[in-house]
Amino acid sequence: MDLRAQISRHFKDSVEVKQKAADKLVDPIQQAGDKIVQCMLNNGKILSCGNGGSAADAQHFSAELVNRFEKERPGLPAFALTTDSSTLTAIANDYDYNQIFSKQITALGQPGDVLLAISTSGNSANVLEAINASHEREMIIVALTGKDGGSIARLLKEQDIEIRIPSNRTARIQEVHLLVIHCLCDFIDTQLFGGDDI
Repeated sequence: MDLRAQISRHFKDSVEVKQKAADKLVDPIQQAGDKIVQCMLNNGKILSCGNGGSAADAQHFSAELVNRFEKERPGLPAFALTTDSSTLTAIANDYDYNQIFSKQITALGQPGDVLLAISTSGNSANVLEAINASHEREMIIVALTGKDGGSIARLLKEQDIEIRIPSNRTARIQEVHLLVIHCLCDFIDTQLFGGDDI
């Protein structure tokens, strides 16, 4: 096996998926950015969730908003539902692992808030429950998915936005999810604080 060629192929595959995504996803990313900006202008907040690498992405997004992305600005209201181990384990132990996000949303979510729901397959049971709970709280969903969108795609309502990565490989989907998150961060900063130089 030629390991150098295999490494090189990862880069080429990543570039190819990103190019396909660039051709398809500009509009839904802008629509999602508009929803998030409007939420913040209305004094709402952003909740985010996912599992594994998607949990890391949820936390990454929250950190970029609460702290800063590329420019100095006030912190923005965002919470990753993946971070409180006591809450997560209490819910999983007392109720069900599939409710670890939904119970938090029921407690914290308000009408007009946005849920960033991340699942490479679109089929994560606890993320599906989070979307259901968000709908009950009259929140808006921005879903980051891949493959065929899975069950998440069928669960979304008219006001929700799906950003589906055109790939079937989890690693490639996760790579583009991170790029989408950075696009959203830049969009939010530019809309709320202007397009001055970084």
